Amino acid sequence: MKNPSAVLHAPHDLRIEDRPVPTPLPTQVLVEVRATGICGSDVHYYDHGRIGDFVLDTPMVIGHESAGTIVDVGADIDPGRIGEMVALEPGVPCRECAQCLVGRYNLCPDVVFFATPPVDGSIARFVAIETAFAHPAPRGISHEQAAMAEPVSVGVWACRKAGVAPGDRVLVTGAGPVGLLAAQVARAVGAAAVTVTDVNDFRLEAARGLALDARGAQEQLEATYDVLLECSGAAPAIAGGLRALAPAGRAVLVGMGADSVPIDVPLVQSREITLTGTFRYANTYPAALALIASGAVATEPIVTHRFSVEEAEAALTLARRVPESLKAMVVGIQED
Repeated sequence: MKNPSAVLHAPHDLRIEDRPVPTPLPTQVLVEVRATGICGSDVHYYDHGRIGDFVLDTPMVIGHESAGTIVDVGADIDPGRIGEMVALEPGVPCRECAQCLVGRYNLCPDVVFFATPPVDGSIARFVAIETAFAHPAPRGISHEQAAMAEPVSVGVWACRKAGVAPGDRVLVTGAGPVGLLAAQVARAVGAAAVTVTDVNDFRLEAARGLALDARGAQEQLEATYDVLLECSGAAPAIAGGLRALAPAGRAVLVGMGADSVPIDVPLVQSREITLTGTFRYANTYPAALALIASGAVATEPIVTHRFSVEEAEAALTLARRVPESLKAMVVGIQED
C-alpha cells in the first residue's frame, strides 16, 4: 500500500512523498486518514520552520486535525475496533508525570504531538496512534466533522479555563475558526450572551450566519462582560477585550500572535481580572464530539475550502491567497 504524505523540509518547501505504512505497536491502532484540517500552527511552520522553541530540523509530515477509519490494530487491541470512524487526538502524553497524574496531560513535558518537531503529523494516508487517543466518532457525523473535534476542543478547553457558566456574558475577540467555534461552545454551555468581534467583514458575516452577535473591532463595548476569550492574538484586541470586562471578569488568551503585548496592570488590579492562557487541551474530545453530533456546534460552515493531499501546499497558503476563507480541509486520500 502507498502512503502519500505531505512532508515539510524547510520553510516553503513542502513535498508529497510516499512514506512507509506504519506498523502499529501493541497498544496502537492504524488509521486511514480521511480528513485533516489546516491550523494556523501548520501555516506558521510552513512559513517560518519553527514555533518558539520547536524548530524544524529534519523533514516532518505536517498536519494534526484529523479523523479517519481504523484499518488495523496492535497485538493488545481488540480487533473489533477495525472499521471504526475515529477522531485523532494529536497529543499523546507520557501518562506518568506529575502533570499527567493530576489530569493536566496537556502540560506533560514529554507529550508526543503530531506535527510538532520532530514528530510527524497526519496529512498522510496512514498514521498509527495510541488506541486511547483514537476517539470513536458518534454515528451520523462525517470524517470532516470528526476532524473538527480538534479545534472544537480548543474552544471547550478555553471555556473550561474561563469557567463559562449559565448566565455569563462572553466576549470573543477574533472570528477565525477557533473564535467561531469557541463562541458556539460558550453558547452551548449556557452563556446568556456571546459577542464576537473582528476587523474582517467576511468573518463577521460568518459569525452572523451562526446566529452570533457580531461587531466590528472598532466598536466601543461597555464593560459588562464576565468572560473574554481572546482568539486573535492581536495586541489591540487583547487591550480592548480587557477593558470590556466587568469587575471580577475572567480573560483567557487563546490566539497566538505577538510574543509579548502590553497589559494595563491598573485595570487588571482595580477590577480584579483573572488572566490566564491555554495550551492545547485535556479530556475534551468526548465533549467536543458530542457538541458536534448534537448540532450545538456547527463545523460545516467553517470549512470553506477542500484540497487533496497532493494539493496540501495550496491548503497551507489558502488564507493569504483567498481573503474570504476560513478553514481548509485536506480530504480524499487516494486509493491504490
